[in-house]
Amino acid sequence: MKNLTIISIMAITIFFYSCGNSTATKEAEGETEHHEEHENPSTASLTDAQMKSIKIEFGNIEKKQLTASLKANGILKVPNQNKATINALMGGVIRSILVSAGNTVNKGQVIATITNTSFITMQEEYLSVSSKAALSELEVTRQKELQAGNAGALKNYQTVESELKILKARKMSLQKQLELVGINATSLTSENIQSVVNITSPISGVVSNVLVNIGSFIDANNPIAEIVDNSQLHLDLYVYEKDLQKMKVGQTIHFTLTNNAGKEYDADIYAISNTFEESTKAIAIHAMVKGDKTGLIDGMSISALVSLENANVDAVPTNAIVNHEGQDYIFIVTDAHSEEEHHDEKDGHGDHDEKGHKHEEKAEKGHNEEGHKHDEKEESGHTEEGITFEKIPVRKGTTDIGYSEITLLKDIPANSKVVINGAFFVLAKMSNKGEGHHH
Repeated sequence: MKNLTIISIMAITIFFYSCGNSTATKEAEGETEHHEEHENPSTASLTDAQMKSIKIEFGNIEKKQLTASLKANGILKVPNQNKATINALMGGVIRSILVSAGNTVNKGQVIATITNTSFITMQEEYLSVSSKAALSELEVTRQKELQAGNAGALKNYQTVESELKILKARKMSLQKQLELVGINATSLTSENIQSVVNITSPISGVVSNVLVNIGSFIDANNPIAEIVDNSQLHLDLYVYEKDLQKMKVGQTIHFTLTNNAGKEYDADIYAISNTFEESTKAIAIHAMVKGDKTGLIDGMSISALVSLENANVDAVPTNAIVNHEGQDYIFIVTDAHSEEEHHDEKDGHGDHDEKGHKHEEKAEKGHNEEGHKHDEKEESGHTEEGITFEKIPVRKGTTDIGYSEITLLKDIPANSKVVINGAFFVLAKMSNKGEGHHH
């Protein structure tokens, strides 16, 4: 009997405890619903820490040429006149290398030195021939004077004159050879004979490859290094015969690297080929790359969009557009609050009717709202600073090269900041807030 009484008391206690918890829970849910029913469902706020963690990035609505365009693939090329393979015109041993791959060099800059005994022999022969030629000139002058006075034979004059011509030809030949290997023959004397010859760059550009080592022997015409000048970089775009009539000199091409579409570049068409490429029915369209060429290398594959009409449209990066329940949206930075919230703040002080009579029900409601807002203010005092985003409906149009055309379905302030990276996370934050309205 005693045990039965204890069990009955415990059951009654649990019943009232459950009822109390249920009532408290309903009251809490009622307060939550009362608070959230005034939030704007088209806005969401993120703290600075949240934005940093999801890497939110901002941009603007831009003008892009995305309409009436043609997609094509191509390859980046540097014209042959902007490439150089540096050779030694005479064999020798590499004495020093003064550049490395990736270095920028100027035209005429020394990139390596070589040495060979043949250089010394050539200079010695040049000095010897020069001396003989000078002596031969004196002999020609003397024989000419003798011939004029009938004191010398004509044959002697003709012989020395022929020898002088041979010596002058030999001297000029040696002089040109020395100049080709980098030795100034006109200032050459027996005291400044060189044993080392400089190898210089014939163009300005970037060293793409160094093909020799210090101490290695190279034969004549062996390559030492390769230089590429990217300043005249162009792209060859390949289009098919059916699209050829759409292409014109002067058209603008927007392109990205096939394996790295993160950055967009521009080029202008300057020539259209009149022959088909080998083994294809494609025709090469030549375009000069404009602006910054950082990251572009000869031989890279590209994906391009040719603007066939000079019509600009409003566009944003494609990642800035999110789709929710069949509608496309973008997010802009806003400081606006919902009208309902401002309206409720005014109602919180309207505890009297127009005649000044206090109504009991309104007083109770005003008391609850004031207490609720007091709690909100206390909580807001500890809220981190952040940014509020508003969801703006748009109509999505042409998409290419990482951008999409948009038509705004709601007016926004000029120069509004648009979320161009992280829009999906803002949508998720807004959706989670919306779920809180349904209990």
